[in-house]
Amino acid sequence: MKALVYHGPGKKTVDEHAMPEITASSDALVRLRKSTICGTDLHILKGDVPTCTPGRVLGHEGTGVVEKVGAAVKALVPGDRVLISCISACGICDNCRRGMYSHCATGGWILGNEIDGTQAEYVRIPHADTSLYKIPDDVEEEAVVMLSDIFPTSFECGVLNGKVQPGNTVAIVGAGPIGLAALLTAQFYTPVQLIMIDVDKNRLEVAKRLGATDTIDSSDGKAGDKVMQLTGGRGVDTAIEAVGVPDTFVLCEGIVAPGGTIANIGVHGTKVDLHLESLWSRNIAITTRLVDTVTTPMLLRMIQAKKLDPMQVITHHFPFDKILEAYETFGHASNARALKVIIEF
Repeated sequence: MKALVYHGPGKKTVDEHAMPEITASSDALVRLRKSTICGTDLHILKGDVPTCTPGRVLGHEGTGVVEKVGAAVKALVPGDRVLISCISACGICDNCRRGMYSHCATGGWILGNEIDGTQAEYVRIPHADTSLYKIPDDVEEEAVVMLSDIFPTSFECGVLNGKVQPGNTVAIVGAGPIGLAALLTAQFYTPVQLIMIDVDKNRLEVAKRLGATDTIDSSDGKAGDKVMQLTGGRGVDTAIEAVGVPDTFVLCEGIVAPGGTIANIGVHGTKVDLHLESLWSRNIAITTRLVDTVTTPMLLRMIQAKKLDPMQVITHHFPFDKILEAYETFGHASNARALKVIIEF
């Protein structure tokens, strides 16, 4: 089969690769129909994720058709259309029983990281019964691709961890796909102010269309002052960091209100300064999380009920044989006006 293979920082190629095989009775083999590229894949290519070693097939998102199942798989049969979760979970270890699937003793975020992933014609899915979801007939498959990762990630790590509540003020730092997914799912809880911060004017325009009450161009370095002006000097109840660089986290530290929450979503590859000299007395909480995908079934129901439309963050489509072009587009998203790209098999 053909697969997109990581060969070390900055190096990737489309290679002929061995077909995956069922190696455990709980595995399923899935033929990919659609996949996508994640900001985390770009972090891998920068060398920020040491657990991903050269030779790995990248990708942890997608939809497909079950080709084959192991003897212990009970919920799926060949021919089922499925959503592939970015998190593989056994469902029975201590962490899974606590709902912390991201830290499953034999799973977690392993696809496209510790085992071969979904940017290939076929993928092996461990713990298939609890790591794949059947796609309802009345749901658009492209929308479902967005539930592999970015929507549960934004909702769980940003909105839920950020304790967004009715009447709150919320600032989201980063108007990329993750930030926009946080914007859409934060609206489940009717905050009165949703401030989107970014340096990209196009993305800020998209954010305004998707429900942001205010947008701030942070390219002048004065985003913090502008947030304070918008909130009467108080700051925001929830500051969601959706980029993964030191400056954006420090910005969140500067705009969070007393009693508020900083919810980190971004993947950080370098150290970040924590300004406790100004935060120690302000009753704030700082949360971190790797997505657990415990909300995926609920988000799927929200799509079915037409209460959520993830297709609003899809901007580009590429056949799999153009995946390197897709990476180029996604990696230069500002110039290409790209949000999420769909890879079609």
